[in-house]
Amino acid sequence: MDGTYILLIIIGAFFGFLGAHFFRERIITQKMEDADDKARMIVESAERKAESLVKEAQLEAKDRLFKMKSDFDAETVESRAELKKLENRLQQKEENIEKKHDQVELQLKEANRKDKELNKRDSKISAQEKTYHDLIESQKKQLETISGLTAEGAKELLIQSMENEARHDAAKIVKRITAEAKENADKEAKKIMATAMQRYAGDFVAERTVSVVQLPDDEMKGRIIGREGRNIRALEAATGIDLIIDDTPEAVILSGFNPVRREVARLSLIRLIEDGRIHPARIEDIVKKVTEEVDIDIKEAGDQAAFDLGVHGISNELIRVLGRLKFRTSYAQNVLQHSIEVGFLCGAMAAELGLNIKLAKRMGLLHDIGKAIDHEVDGAHADLGAKLAKKCGESPKVVHAIAAHHEAVMPESVYDLLVQAADSLSGARPGARKELLENYIKRLDELEAIANGFKGVSNSYAIQAGRELRVIVESGTISDDDSIMLSKDIVKKIEELLTFPGQIRVTVIRETRAVEYANK
Repeated sequence: MDGTYILLIIIGAFFGFLGAHFFRERIITQKMEDADDKARMIVESAERKAESLVKEAQLEAKDRLFKMKSDFDAETVESRAELKKLENRLQQKEENIEKKHDQVELQLKEANRKDKELNKRDSKISAQEKTYHDLIESQKKQLETISGLTAEGAKELLIQSMENEARHDAAKIVKRITAEAKENADKEAKKIMATAMQRYAGDFVAERTVSVVQLPDDEMKGRIIGREGRNIRALEAATGIDLIIDDTPEAVILSGFNPVRREVARLSLIRLIEDGRIHPARIEDIVKKVTEEVDIDIKEAGDQAAFDLGVHGISNELIRVLGRLKFRTSYAQNVLQHSIEVGFLCGAMAAELGLNIKLAKRMGLLHDIGKAIDHEVDGAHADLGAKLAKKCGESPKVVHAIAAHHEAVMPESVYDLLVQAADSLSGARPGARKELLENYIKRLDELEAIANGFKGVSNSYAIQAGRELRVIVESGTISDDDSIMLSKDIVKKIEELLTFPGQIRVTVIRETRAVEYANK
């Protein structure tokens, strides 16, 4: 019973397995059929899309091909038109070249013909020149016989006549040019001012090398000399200055080229006289203290000068050298004050010309820096000052302005001319410098003598301390135009023969006077 049951179960299980297997095969077959249908549909859809894309691509390719063909046709037409134009131009140029070639051939033929004619004319002219030359020589001999003048004498008369006529014409031209320059003064102001400043500059320098110390009485001279001259020797050795004790009442003269040492000696001697204790040890002590005070005073003077002008950045070495100018004089004019004044003048003129004011002031302040060392080193103070300024780091413009302020080298910029002009203005202003009476009178006489030496001058007067020369001419001999040339000739003669500070104005006066007397 149990076996049969088991057998039934096995048989049931087998048939169940067969049924399950059949059902699974059926499902798999159905799925494969469905997949085949889907694949077929996908392939068909893909084929349809591919056909559509191919058609679109073909259409687009046809459109592009058509467009490219249209563009190519258009470019071809345009290129053909341009080629046609170029061909026409080339043809025209060929025609023009042929025409020009024909013209050149004609011109060459004409030139050859004219050349032959010119050769014939040259031959005729040569023959005629010889004939005319013989005639002229014959006429010259006849004219010399008739006039009693040789050919050289007649030539001199002709040259003199032509010279007078040329001077008269030149005077008219100068007058016209001067009038035009006045009309264009605004445009030419800077150039005229610079040129005028250069003309105005001059060089007139003198130096003082002695100082005088007043004594309370003549007995002090003996105390200064000391026993066997030991005091005076000690003072001279300590200061490097010579003491001159002569018959001058109540005065001692200090002589030396170094103005700083001379000032130290002067102050030391004054201190010794006030103190009353005069002996070598005391002299050395006083000189040492005074030297330190003078050094401080020099530095302060240089700093103050730079501060007054608003000039900054000058090296300490150059400041100390600048301060030494406080003890240097030129025609009794203090050189440091003169340098400050030149700096102010340079700044004022630079402002009028629209230039760098601070640079101009710097050049003016340092222009005479070489005078502080020219007693120690051989050479002109302008050259020494330029070298010192370069050594102390000043700019090339400043260095050149210092070197050129007395025209030792040629000016290169308007700043150089400003320094020249300001230097002369400061030295030439009334009261700035002291001059001997004999030199003053001599210069006035020389001015008047130069003017009186010209033809047609009836009288001349040097006025305004020799700053102006008024020349009165004969109206019958000198015309208005000639007076212009005369003034220029006198100015040129003065510049050649005289040395003077500043500027001399020459005024030529020409007038016609009609005088009658009423009588009863």
